[in-house]
Amino acid sequence: MGEKSKILVVDDEDRNLRLMEAMLLPLGYEILMARDGQEAIETLGTQAVDLILLDLMMPRMDGFEAARRIKADPDTRIVPVVIVTALHDVQDRVRALEAGADDFLTKPVEKTELRARVASLLKVKAYNDHVRNYQRELEAEVERRTRDLKKAFEKIKSASLETVYRLTRAAEYKDEDTGAHIQRMSNYAAAIGRVMGLNEKVTETLLYAAPMHDIGKIGIPDRVLLKPGKLDPDEWEIMKTHTLIGASILEGSTIGFIRLGEVIALTHHEKWDGSGYPRGLKGNEIPLVGRIVAIADVFDALTSKRPYKEAFSLEKSYEIIRAGRGGHFDPAVVDAFFSITDRLLAIKERFSEEGESAPESMWPALQRA
Repeated sequence: MGEKSKILVVDDEDRNLRLMEAMLLPLGYEILMARDGQEAIETLGTQAVDLILLDLMMPRMDGFEAARRIKADPDTRIVPVVIVTALHDVQDRVRALEAGADDFLTKPVEKTELRARVASLLKVKAYNDHVRNYQRELEAEVERRTRDLKKAFEKIKSASLETVYRLTRAAEYKDEDTGAHIQRMSNYAAAIGRVMGLNEKVTETLLYAAPMHDIGKIGIPDRVLLKPGKLDPDEWEIMKTHTLIGASILEGSTIGFIRLGEVIALTHHEKWDGSGYPRGLKGNEIPLVGRIVAIADVFDALTSKRPYKEAFSLEKSYEIIRAGRGGHFDPAVVDAFFSITDRLLAIKERFSEEGESAPESMWPALQRA
């Protein structure tokens, strides 16, 4: 059997309270009582009621003010308020309606009319409760599904990034680059981009796109790509085409991070002073992502062991990057780089490779960076 409907009767006269109680209790309702508007508001703060029978003329807080407060509170605004009054003046009724009254009963209250009005308004309240509960359940379900979708999307993003790393590593399998290198330099690039003011969406896209910077090396002949010594001029011209090959592989995509990867593949060997390749772009002609990936790639190349070199120390690596400020690298990117060296070293440590060391050593050129 369902719970009894609760009716709050508000009147400053004891006789009226008892009369309402006598008429409503036999109908199976639970009756609460308050002797003025203030007491009614206090009762509503501790009790959930289904209907309010409200007198207008009361001490402390009258029915007009009580109705306004009841209808202003999100927790009680759907509770029907029936004004029970001996006032017949139209203006008083208009005021009550403006305060939020849902219906009127005129004193002395006729028993049959009271029963009919109460039954009707309780049905309205029950319907409103049903709608509100359904809405809450729907909102909770939407929130749950949104959480599930976010989790699924995060898994997809994580899987996509891992796929990018693995396929890029496969493309560079015969080169000296490793999976750890790809992870380090892409995280370096994202960290530098963030400190330079790129928003989170662009930073995340950069994290996905940066690993594809050297994907064009898949098109470089092994005799050039795997040569242990310094490349001769003809071989160097062949090596430089990996930027064009990479851009060609990635061009035409509708996916954001692949389109950004195309830009990075083409421009990450351009230099601030215009001496880079393949197009000799200068200064701000070079897209910012290309300038960022350039320093991220070089820093990891400097501090990593390769078949043709030992890793440089951090001090030597920093010295080379400082020397490249305004020449090889965008000065603003260099400044951003040095502002977060602790963060970059944490990334380096996180994606370190077993057996990698960093002794001081000479390395004749940055052409393989």
